[in-house]
Amino acid sequence: MQRNIIKVGDEGLRKVCKPIQKFDLRLWLLLRDMAETMYKAEGVGLAAPQVGILRRVVVIDVGDGLVELVNPEIIATEGEQAGPEGCLSIPGKQGYVVRPNKVTVRAQDRKGKFFEVTGEEFFARALCHEIDHLDGVLYIDKMDHEITQDDEEN
Repeated sequence: MQRNIIKVGDEGLRKVCKPIQKFDLRLWLLLRDMAETMYKAEGVGLAAPQVGILRRVVVIDVGDGLVELVNPEIIATEGEQAGPEGCLSIPGKQGYVVRPNKVTVRAQDRKGKFFEVTGEEFFARALCHEIDHLDGVLYIDKMDHEITQDDEEN
């Protein structure tokens, strides 16, 4: 079931999310709905607070298949990258954001089993961006400047 994506200005995007405690059908349905919502919106990532659920759940697909992260935390970062970043909750806008170039995340899968995933470049950016959402942080809080149409034409 596709869910509505909450837009910037909604207070729910600024709240710190609670960890998932029960790995049950309700979580599985949330993960399914979030993936469907992300794909229909043509995004590469979606965090639970973006659909009004204040829980630590993220889905990401940067083109290599769906990654589901429950209770994710960044445990290591390396290097630096800078570039454009957008958000399904801030449609039509982009900002220039500096992020780590390599990120390792520890999370749980839909059954509660712990695992680690390491992402580089665009995947690292997506991991950082979505995990920030779980702490009430948006890319506009970290951006150097907004990217305008004039920037894109140069």
